[in-house]
Amino acid sequence: MPLVLLALLLAISWQVAGHGPLLRIDDQVRDAIARTDGALPAQTVRPAADHIAQLLSDLGGSLVAIPFLLACSLLSTWRSLRARAPRWWLPVAAAALTSLLIPLLVVPAKAYFARPGPDGLVLLPDQWGWYPSGHTATAAIAYGTSALLLARATVRSGVRTALRAGALLLGTGVGAGLMWCDYHWFLDVVASWCLSGLVLWTLGRLLPRLADRG
Repeated sequence: MPLVLLALLLAISWQVAGHGPLLRIDDQVRDAIARTDGALPAQTVRPAADHIAQLLSDLGGSLVAIPFLLACSLLSTWRSLRARAPRWWLPVAAAALTSLLIPLLVVPAKAYFARPGPDGLVLLPDQWGWYPSGHTATAAIAYGTSALLLARATVRSGVRTALRAGALLLGTGVGAGLMWCDYHWFLDVVASWCLSGLVLWTLGRLLPRLADRG
């Protein structure tokens, strides 16, 4: 899985940097979304769909996702304290690390690729690009890390499965909302999903090892 995600991320980045033929997918997906949106009833379904898409997009903002992650880490830390775990502080440390990791990974990439958004406006010298999607990465990593931390604090397999499924749905929903609202290209979102998957895969294997060392 990590090798597939890494290969896909590198391939997309190579195409974005070189304006390769793979970018045609972005136009095709954008046109398909526009046709779908235009075919919806204008007085009922379309406003509701647009509102839901905007709401999902907002869930990828750092002012929403990061506080949610920190709250989940505090809950997980409290459960660790009750269980007298030797490294009870590990959830807070993991949340702080991933919160810092998101801009460290995304911002330099945005500045390097400097990709214009779907609106076609030329980037100003003080603007970052659209690739990869920061909101998508923030949502996937923040909600995914929250699920990992809370899953470690419960012994119920059904709860753990629900947490992982919820994080997956949120991460997917934010990306879909961003594309529906025409805030990001399809490949911007896919690249962030790949990047987030690599971060979460690493974190999911690192946390148990660190906890066991305690």
